[in-house]
Amino acid sequence: MSSLSPLGPGVHFLPGAVNSLVLEDGRGGALLVDTGLDDGHARKLLRGLTELNLTPTGILNTHSHADHHGGNAFILKRFPELKVFAPPLEDAIITHPILEPIGLFGARPPRELQSKFLLAPPSPARLAPEPGVARIGGVSLELIEVAGHASLMYAVRVGGVLYAADALFGPEALAKHPLVFCQDSALQKEAAARLSALEGVEVTLPGHGDPAKDLPGLVAANLSALERVTDAVRAAVHLGEAGVDDLLARVCDGLGVTMSNAGAVVLNRAVVSAHLTELLERGEVGLRVTGNRLVFFPEA
Repeated sequence: MSSLSPLGPGVHFLPGAVNSLVLEDGRGGALLVDTGLDDGHARKLLRGLTELNLTPTGILNTHSHADHHGGNAFILKRFPELKVFAPPLEDAIITHPILEPIGLFGARPPRELQSKFLLAPPSPARLAPEPGVARIGGVSLELIEVAGHASLMYAVRVGGVLYAADALFGPEALAKHPLVFCQDSALQKEAAARLSALEGVEVTLPGHGDPAKDLPGLVAANLSALERVTDAVRAAVHLGEAGVDDLLARVCDGLGVTMSNAGAVVLNRAVVSAHLTELLERGEVGLRVTGNRLVFFPEA
């Protein structure tokens, strides 16, 4: 029995902390969509291909977060001829992964921010086709732009199967991580809502979580989680003007989140910043510099 689970005709996935999608080309080959965090996940992915007598024909990374392309390097050692595709900007970060912790920290990151969770091995990525019907690694698929969680991200649809990547999270992931990661909270909400309008989707695979038959229900759960964070950030600002780090502490207190490492702090700080930008653009909060500090305050 294969370690890969079926989702539809010629469509499989490797379940894990991050899901990987396997799309058959009908000729004994398969396109790999997201390769997981590390060598261990990549090894399981290749083992699953062997069990189904499939050979990889290419790699598509939906976005540049380390847990979605960390397995690239291991697979490329075995199959150096494979091409790696990713959306614009995401391809640059996959090629130069140090850009991810630099973006989160704002400078050359300390050693504590150079773990595999924030700094994957580099792999040479090139631009994926633009959104729409495309052919990658001999496989026909539809690429759907779902920016928000990352600067740019693609969901992938093949027939009745939708791989939402991190535009949607499963219920357990939402419960485990109340501060749903995003770089643009407004765009993340828009992307989720657009996916809900898709017709003919029989099963949806989130980047983190189990396959779901109820796409509108999954979208509703994600939108509710995102709005909960927006509400928590708004409430934190209304406790009195403060900088991002103080607001992060208030939000964590409000949502019952405990951070124990530097990686969690910079990731959650980015989430709070994303929602602050959304609230700024709505005119609900303001910002100013006072006492050499950038602070946010509630607008009347």
